[in-house]
Amino acid sequence: MSDHVVPHFHNDAGVPIIEIGSKEFMCVGANPPFDHPHVFLDLGNDNEIICPYCSTLYRLATDLGPGEARPPECVLHDQVA
Repeated sequence: MSDHVVPHFHNDAGVPIIEIGSKEFMCVGANPPFDHPHVFLDLGNDNEIICPYCSTLYRLATDLGPGEARPPECVLHDQVA
């Protein structure tokens, strides 16, 4: 069993860029029930990645902690285990 949970982010606000503090995460598009398939994204050696489903640009922000986002309302808090 994993000792951590992969953070999930959404873009209900429709912002063009979401800054995040995690290199690995899930994009869900919008909040359920309007979400797209939950896609695992890994920045690898890059600092930006675009979700292939909703075209949200995610950018690494080193001043944010793991699982944090800017804007903060883009963090999905109600995750199902």
